[in-house]
Amino acid sequence: MSTPTMDDAARVLADPSAYADDERLHAALTHLRANNPVAWVDNPPYRPFWAITKHADIMAIERANDLFLSEPRPLLATAQADDVLKEQMAAGMGLRTLIHMDDPHHRKVRAIGADWFRPKAMRALKIRVDELAKRYVDRMRDVGPECDFVTEIAVNFPLYVIMSLLGLPEEDFPRMHMLTQEMFGGDDEEFQRGQTPEDMLAVLADFFNYFAQLTASRRANPTDDLASAIANGRIDGEPLSDMDTASYYVIVASAGHDTTKDAISGGLHALIENPGELERLGKDMSLMPTAVEEMIRWSTPVKEFMRTAAEDTEVRGVRIAKGESVYLAYVSGNRDEEVFDNPFRFDVARDPNKHVAFGYGVHFCLGAALARMEIASLFTELIPRLDSIELAGTPELTATTFVGGLKHLPIRYSIR
Repeated sequence: MSTPTMDDAARVLADPSAYADDERLHAALTHLRANNPVAWVDNPPYRPFWAITKHADIMAIERANDLFLSEPRPLLATAQADDVLKEQMAAGMGLRTLIHMDDPHHRKVRAIGADWFRPKAMRALKIRVDELAKRYVDRMRDVGPECDFVTEIAVNFPLYVIMSLLGLPEEDFPRMHMLTQEMFGGDDEEFQRGQTPEDMLAVLADFFNYFAQLTASRRANPTDDLASAIANGRIDGEPLSDMDTASYYVIVASAGHDTTKDAISGGLHALIENPGELERLGKDMSLMPTAVEEMIRWSTPVKEFMRTAAEDTEVRGVRIAKGESVYLAYVSGNRDEEVFDNPFRFDVARDPNKHVAFGYGVHFCLGAALARMEIASLFTELIPRLDSIELAGTPELTATTFVGGLKHLPIRYSIR
């Protein structure tokens, strides 16, 4: 088979710096949606893949989870990193979270933590979340009239929520935050521990060592928290493997707060940039549910997942061979002109809002309800107390190809 021709605009998807430049990124994605919606990308040091940029195609692939598999390439990483992870997996030492798994094993492992994120559990947790929202808006008032909203508020609020749910001691929260930054910020000079796959493995080893001790503790002395549910979870009557147990902790502890941080900070930035929408929401707080969905669509913290074709197939008439990978460009899907009216307008009342920021199908985000509740709680507390707000410097985005958003949002404000 001849090598497909590569559209130069598609290079942005294999360039971490592109995600730190919204204008460049969205110009390229708009071009791809219109002219090359299933685009071949061959941009070393990454292995080639097909970029899927249309909303309908992303959803169709997510639905076909028996044809498009998470294993062995669930997200974009360099070829060297892919190889190192494969070696680690073969040795029983690699990271294997829910995003790495396919059904039926995925469904069974997911069920271990599912009850902790169902509506009944969310209702029980809401009092605690609202208390923490007030604590952090009070903190915003106390450190004002200027702060870096990301580092002072947006990081810490969801971090405290998910760590409390897990049942981890407060003195360990900063360590979890640092490891999460190093894992998701591996392409960003400010956050990366180093530039090699071995540096990333060292981050994962630190995570695993911490959670191995936690697992032993919760198995010896179970408590009423999510950590105990994971430590004592069983699949077909057998305990989770050490690798699957530690991996479960890692995905909950990291994605469970970092993605919400990105939606919160991206949402506030959008409100500052669109003062009419901020005023509109302030005058009608019943719009909060739709405003939250729009913040999530707008920021799209998880930029992509990948799938590998189990058989020869086609997407939009383009042949995808067995073993080839597709890149689900959620950022592009959430700006698809065929799905969203005026997609580059931030609209707190947007309805319907069929964004794919939480994924779709069997891999729909386990913590979606918690993320929505946290965002709503913080802005429900903040907006009625806000007299004024503006940028106090230049916002900065994280360089990434996977999870990311604002890493700095300097603001000036008056708050009651």
